[in-house]
Amino acid sequence: MAGHIWRYRYDKFGWTTRSSQLYERRLLRIGSPLFHFGILLVVLGHVGGLLIPESWTDAAGISEDAYHFVAVALGTVAGVCTLLGAAILIYRRRTTGPVFSATTVNDKVMYVLLIGTLCLGLGTTVLGNLTDHPHDYRLTVSPWFRSIFYFQPDSSLMAQAPIGFRLHALAAFALFAFWPFSRLVHVFSAPLGYLTRPYIVYRSRDDRPTRPGWERVR
Repeated sequence: MAGHIWRYRYDKFGWTTRSSQLYERRLLRIGSPLFHFGILLVVLGHVGGLLIPESWTDAAGISEDAYHFVAVALGTVAGVCTLLGAAILIYRRRTTGPVFSATTVNDKVMYVLLIGTLCLGLGTTVLGNLTDHPHDYRLTVSPWFRSIFYFQPDSSLMAQAPIGFRLHALAAFALFAFWPFSRLVHVFSAPLGYLTRPYIVYRSRDDRPTRPGWERVR
């Protein structure tokens, strides 16, 4: 949060996605919706899995098997869509000359951290279920994550999780630390000013020069 405040205070004009839509649109129309809708589902899934205790879903009458099935199914679909969208956007950025020329070192680092975090998370979920040994992260990772907000982090909980979950958490924290200094800050932007902004009125000018010989006769 402190990084975002610093960025907004000292680099307000750099708070942008640096859109490249003018250079190429065909791949952007495919990759951008896949990535953005996919990552939105990924975020919502993590909010539900990390912040909502197991006791709450039990009290709501949701069995553990039902929760696990929905979480794995939606998580896998969301993860695949996000990675596919990201792959299309990276391919577009690499093969479209003007877009590639506008790519900075900061963007490349951001892509590495983002794709690495996504791959670790999706790989942990898929491999755990394919081997029929899924780890119940709601007993280890979730309470550990919530304990951070209580200012009483319990590292022993995370130590019980498989290495894949630990690497995924480390990659996510690295991404969050880099987030305020990348183009990802646009996630926290909303065009609320458009709701109250007055209309822009366009008027033609009457003092345009007329063609010789066509002046109005009075």
